Amino acid sequence: MPIKIPNDLPAARILENEHVFYMTEERALTQDIRPLKILILNLMPKKIETETQILRMLGNSPLQVDVELIQVKSHVSKNTPAEHIFKFYKTFDEVKGEKYDGMIITGAPVEHLEYEEVDYWQELCEIMQWSKTNVYSTFHICWGAQAALYYHYGIPKYPLPKKMFGVFPHVIHQRRHPLTRGFDEKFYVPHSRHTEIKVSDVEKVPELEVLSTSPISGFYLAASRDGRQVFVMGHSEYDRMTLSDEYYRDLEKGLPIEIPYHYFPEDNLQKAPLYLWRAHGNLLYRNWLNFFVYQRTPYNPQDIK
Repeated sequence: MPIKIPNDLPAARILENEHVFYMTEERALTQDIRPLKILILNLMPKKIETETQILRMLGNSPLQVDVELIQVKSHVSKNTPAEHIFKFYKTFDEVKGEKYDGMIITGAPVEHLEYEEVDYWQELCEIMQWSKTNVYSTFHICWGAQAALYYHYGIPKYPLPKKMFGVFPHVIHQRRHPLTRGFDEKFYVPHSRHTEIKVSDVEKVPELEVLSTSPISGFYLAASRDGRQVFVMGHSEYDRMTLSDEYYRDLEKGLPIEIPYHYFPEDNLQKAPLYLWRAHGNLLYRNWLNFFVYQRTPYNPQDIK
C-alpha cells in the first residue's frame, strides 16, 4: 500500500521517478481501507528536501499511510517558499483536535542554543505534551530526539569538540527488539550534529531501552518500553548527496568542517559517495510503522489515549 500525499506536492514527482509507491488524495478517495494517520512536524529549514526524504522512507512499506504536514507558527521559515508552506502545511492549532496513529518530529539546526532559547520551544513543548495522549507512537529525529529526551525525561545534551559528521558503523544492543528486526550486526548511519546524548544518561531512565550505538558516534537509537516514543540520533532518511551538500555549504560559509567520515571513497571528493545506509534506513521506518504503529494502534483513532 502507498503513502497518501497532496495531489501536487513537489515530492510526488521525485517519488514517481524513483518508483516509490504513493497515492494522490483523489485516488485515495476510492479506497475502502483504514489508512494510518501520520503527522510530520517539519522543523528543518529546507522543508521540501526533508519532507521528500521522509516520505521516501514511509513509501517503502506495504501499509497505506495518510500523511499530514505541520509547522510551528512561532517561527518563520526563510528557506522554503511561503506559498509552499501556505499550501501544504497546517499549524498545530489546526490539528490538535485530531488523533494520529504516528507522528514524526524532525531535527532542526538549533543545537548551539539552549532549548529554552529556541524561539518555538514553548510551542514544541505543547506539541510534545499533546502527543502523549493524541498520538500512539512518536518518532523523533536528531535534534528532535534530543529535545524530546530533555522534555520527557530531563536528559541533557552536551557540546562536541567538533562536528560529528559522516557515515558511522553501528551495533545492535537488543537483537530481538521489533524496531531493529532484520538489521545486520553492523550497519551504517549518517550523522551531522554538534551535540550528543550520552548513553549512560539514557540507561539511567527505567522507561527507556538503548537499542543501538556506534563506537565512534555514540548514542543512536532508543525507545520507550511501551513503544510510544522512539528516539533516533542519526539521519537514516538522508539522500546519497545530503552530506556532500552540507560539507560544501559549510565550506562556503567559512565554518570549520572536515571531510565527512567514511563517506567519499578514499576521502576523494571527486568520487561519488557510496549509499551505505539506505537499506537499514528503510527497514527502520518500516519496522516502526509495522510493529509500533500498525500492530498496536487502536482501530478507531479516537480510542488513542
